[in-house]
Amino acid sequence: MNRPGTSLSKQKQKQRAAPKVAPGKKAEAQKPDLQEFLNKCDYVGAITLLEFDRKAREERPHLLMWLAYSYFHNGDYKKALDTYADAMKKEQDPNIPVYKACCYYALTQYTEAEEEAQKAPDSPLKARLLFHTAHKRNDESAMMAHHQMLTDSREDQLGLAAIQYLRSHFQEATDIYKRMLVEDREHWALNVYIAFCYYKLDYYDVALEILNTYLAQYPNSITAVNLKACSHYQLYNGKAAEQELRVLQQASSSGNIFQEHDLLQHNLVVFRNGENAIQVLPPLLDIIPEARLNLVIYHLRMDEPQEAYNLIKDLEPAVPREYILKGVVFAALGQRTGSREHLKMAQQLFQLVGASASECDTIPGRQCMASCFFLLKQFEDVLVYFKSIKPYFATDDDFNWNYGIACASAADFKEAKEALLQVQNDKYRSEFCYLSWLCRCYIMSGEPAAAWETYIRLDTTNESFNLLHLIANDCYKMGHFYFACKAFDVLERLDPDPEFWEGKRGAAIGVFQRAVAGKLGGEVDKLQEVVNILRSTSNPKVEYMVSKVIKPWAKENRVRLDI
Repeated sequence: MNRPGTSLSKQKQKQRAAPKVAPGKKAEAQKPDLQEFLNKCDYVGAITLLEFDRKAREERPHLLMWLAYSYFHNGDYKKALDTYADAMKKEQDPNIPVYKACCYYALTQYTEAEEEAQKAPDSPLKARLLFHTAHKRNDESAMMAHHQMLTDSREDQLGLAAIQYLRSHFQEATDIYKRMLVEDREHWALNVYIAFCYYKLDYYDVALEILNTYLAQYPNSITAVNLKACSHYQLYNGKAAEQELRVLQQASSSGNIFQEHDLLQHNLVVFRNGENAIQVLPPLLDIIPEARLNLVIYHLRMDEPQEAYNLIKDLEPAVPREYILKGVVFAALGQRTGSREHLKMAQQLFQLVGASASECDTIPGRQCMASCFFLLKQFEDVLVYFKSIKPYFATDDDFNWNYGIACASAADFKEAKEALLQVQNDKYRSEFCYLSWLCRCYIMSGEPAAAWETYIRLDTTNESFNLLHLIANDCYKMGHFYFACKAFDVLERLDPDPEFWEGKRGAAIGVFQRAVAGKLGGEVDKLQEVVNILRSTSNPKVEYMVSKVIKPWAKENRVRLDI
């Protein structure tokens, strides 16, 4: 059910042509006609006229009923509710409770809406309203009961299509709208509803094409222009989308069109990549379904998985995007807290999407299967899916991060190094996880000097100590003894642990061994530096190594060392 009062024409005062009068005569003031305002959907004008009549105590049949009607369609639901309450004292219309129920529904007070509607006699409007409140309460049995009361009338079919749309049955909703459009080609709004369905089905270009039919008739419709902007956002970017909304700003008489409409405020947050999300989105959680999802995304971007989890934990996913987002939140929280339960639930959610017939061959579906196997630590399977979609994410930092780690975990260190070096986000590049994997890839690819340079650029912290520990052990493991010796030497200076001395001694012998064999990494300058490193240590075993092993060999082979 669309919220009323969203067309810009309903907010804008319409100028009337001045009546032609004879020269020299004054035009007589003519009182505006209510029906003319209503025909033009100028509810601000209607409210102004009716409030004037009310204060002037002019006799007008059903004045309060028309005033409440105008308030409702102008989006002033609270004033409409109060006016209907006043009308009940003067009018004998038994349907006023169901009109009040519509106001409660628009105010998202669904329990009150249902209670008020029950006071009214049975009618098609009452049946439609109860159908929608049952949907809001997730009462399937009540929905079925009220569904059976619907007829083939235009209003009932529109209500049914709206429910199908809200339940994410977009194809079923499209079928209803198309059938109605065949019967009435000039029911222009149906084009907007069909465009909404195609948008939800990810056919953004088709949505734009259908939407143009409506915009040709109503170029300043907020709903239609907003949908056009959203399609441009999906096809291009936020700037292109925001550009489409300028037509509304230019047509607005108030100049504050974005502040006056919650839908536009919501979408501007999205177009501007989360700007003002905390101020705008929370009040809209029960009004715009996407507000909750976008607030979850905002918290994830702010590295606040617990807040994201609190928002999404009770959400029952209905479409792939909701399953994916819930899986991402569970994975983020599970990794943050070490919760195996949350990680398992994330893996199951990803698998549901990735293995589904409708999503298995889509890019999001393959991302989901990759994420599922990633959490299961089956990296060979991860790479099968990642490699199939790699061309689409050449400049995506998140993809390159995950692809790099998957390659490294599968021992393809050269490919991993190239992927990690493509990450441009400064925040990512400064994290210990990124640096440790990059250094490991350097070392395993035969570039230990690059790993050492990475460490040198860091400030002295616990993380730099841990990175040095990794460099020392990985270099030793791969036979890069010179850099292993340097790393163990710094570690020993920072923490006189006997294990670090043992590592340094072993690495020093490794450099000497390579010098004896004439291999790379055992050059005279490196051997001299290793001797200096050993001499800086107070361990008594140093003298034996230098004087009894290295020095005689150097003398015998005419290698000049300053010992």
